[in-house]
Amino acid sequence: PHFPVSTVQSHKGKLVFGALAGRPVVAMAGRFHYYEGYTARELTFPVRVLKFLGIERLFISNAAGSTNPAIEAGDIVFIRDHINTQPDNPLRGPNDERLGPRFPDMLHTYDRQLNAMGLEIGRRHGIRCHEGVYLALQGPNLETPAEYRYFHTIGADLVGMSTVPEVLVARHMGLPVMAMSVATNKCYPIEEIRETTVDEVIAVAQSAEPKMRQVMMGLLEALG
Repeated sequence: PHFPVSTVQSHKGKLVFGALAGRPVVAMAGRFHYYEGYTARELTFPVRVLKFLGIERLFISNAAGSTNPAIEAGDIVFIRDHINTQPDNPLRGPNDERLGPRFPDMLHTYDRQLNAMGLEIGRRHGIRCHEGVYLALQGPNLETPAEYRYFHTIGADLVGMSTVPEVLVARHMGLPVMAMSVATNKCYPIEEIRETTVDEVIAVAQSAEPKMRQVMMGLLEALG
């Protein structure tokens, strides 16, 4: 009840309960996006629900464009910080102190220990992994070369259209967060940009699934 309905190709919009590496998990098969027409509060409602279901940590994955020449398509990037350009904020409006503070601090938004564990797991398995800064856009159009150059200049390693609203709500509720991106296309240097279709993005993301699964299973096993 009250969940938005996903309209995006490859996002199934299902809530899955099960176990991984011997640990109970709740997984969302797909997510909702600001560009689908939902408010930031609507699209982050599931995070509130997950918290009340008793989750201890929030793991988020996404597909993103790379504005860092060292990050190639198919690489995994653990987000260490973000730049938010989306015009709506899920924490805007009246604050319910039972959920979290009026002004949550964002200094340690992404769990550094989990990132370090993920990088080590990737190293052991020969998976190309990085840490980076994710820049959130509202979409749905892809960006211009001038915009990619600007994002690179201000310190973004990745650009995408999701993740940050959910992270803001998780932080508000005191949930540790780990966010992982699959770099699906090169957006910098400008000379290497080529036209990208949604089908191509989905294909690269799907090809990286085994690597993401390996890292995720390793993390859950390490957490006991």
